[in-house]
Amino acid sequence: MSLTDADLLSMQEVRTLLHKATKAQEIYSHFTQEQIDAVCQAIADAGVAASEKLAKMAQKETGFGIWQDKVLKNVFASKTVNDRYKGLKTVGVIDEDPENKTIDMAVPVGVVAGLIPSTNPTSSVFYKSIISLKSGNAIVFSPHPNAKKCILEAIKIASDAAVQAGAPEGLISGMTILTLEGTDELMRNAETKLILATGGGAMVHAAYSSGTPAIGVGPGNGSAYIEKSADPAVAVKRIMDSETFDNGTICASEQSVIAEDANKEEVHRELEKQGGYFLNAEEKSKLAKFLLRADDTMNPQIVGKSVARLAEMAKIDVPAGTRVLIVPDTVENVGHDDPYSREKLTPIMAYYEVADCEAAAALTKKLLLNEGAGHTAILHSENQQIIRKYAALVPASRVIVNTPGALGGIGATTGMDPALTLGCGAIGGSALSENVNPKNLLNVKRVAVGLCELDDVKRDAGVADTLASSTDDRQQLVDELVRQVLAKIQ
Repeated sequence: MSLTDADLLSMQEVRTLLHKATKAQEIYSHFTQEQIDAVCQAIADAGVAASEKLAKMAQKETGFGIWQDKVLKNVFASKTVNDRYKGLKTVGVIDEDPENKTIDMAVPVGVVAGLIPSTNPTSSVFYKSIISLKSGNAIVFSPHPNAKKCILEAIKIASDAAVQAGAPEGLISGMTILTLEGTDELMRNAETKLILATGGGAMVHAAYSSGTPAIGVGPGNGSAYIEKSADPAVAVKRIMDSETFDNGTICASEQSVIAEDANKEEVHRELEKQGGYFLNAEEKSKLAKFLLRADDTMNPQIVGKSVARLAEMAKIDVPAGTRVLIVPDTVENVGHDDPYSREKLTPIMAYYEVADCEAAAALTKKLLLNEGAGHTAILHSENQQIIRKYAALVPASRVIVNTPGALGGIGATTGMDPALTLGCGAIGGSALSENVNPKNLLNVKRVAVGLCELDDVKRDAGVADTLASSTDDRQQLVDELVRQVLAKIQ
């Protein structure tokens, strides 16, 4: 592999940033809980203050989504995230069990490498900065090239706020010379202690293959199952609100709708009533040509685009007021070659009809194993037994019930931890199955005081006599060997 000047400059920049971050984190590791909380509060306040500016920058630079919705994401990633963890202890003794005589102490991991996607660029900077610094760590970012300008501005705002609140320089920083070799250096360098990766499958795979401990997440491909006990009008409203939020760029957003035979006519009617346009076979074929690239990955040109732009690209006519393009599909079609059964991150949803809950769960499983294993499934139901049954059957780390999937999955409309990095568990190739939070970026040192003596353990195990007998036998052998050695010496 030949390296260009840009590659070498990028690698050197990374090493410099990591050296500064390591020194800054060493100083920061001695901060009190109150000092750390003050730094995080300052970052959160700065994120809120710059939320509109950064939202407009992100939309203009990437062409993804709706800037007004990005404002809300920036506020969520700064204020909401910080508010949730204000009372969380992350310094010194964080737990103590007097009965079992154990003490848990928080230990920062050190320097975190933060990989930032183009779909949630500025909001991810504030979210990852806050959870990293809340845990006593430093963070060095690798921005997505297609969102470099807005990400670097967000990094500067977060860093300046931290320094003004008393944090050392270099605690938050980001690469400015962007190359794959530079990002690879960031992930593999010995000064990087943990990788927090959000992005495409190739980047997440590279993070896990780097040899550095990593927390990575895969794609989402959540289906929204409307069970017959649900109110179709309410369920569809939640789905449409979710799928149109920032034009579907949140990974927990609905990628398909599943109706039952018992309610399919009502669901179909409500989807049309609330702005869904069902494509015919010809329109479906036209649109499909723009979804997948030659390398079998989703075309980034469709991500976060408006329905009008999608229709223009595919040269199809859609009624005024259309909010989401809906594509009738079949269970048999689900597969990697069918773009509608994969994650699209734009206002396009596949539509399926099934017999009952078992069939819906089987279809959801097929969809998730096709893409999005372990990520998210969405259910609309008033039947508690069905809710538990469906949740037990689907291979998802989060099952979102009676709420918009996008906002529910990240913890904005549910009690889940607020996060923009959503673990997919072992089935999805992720180290975690939860919404990533400050506790995941800490090591825990455990102090344990003895509760009993060895003789007590032997007695409780019922082997004291046996052990004593075997010990006597061994001692006799040792004594005999000693006598023989002494006899030879004499």
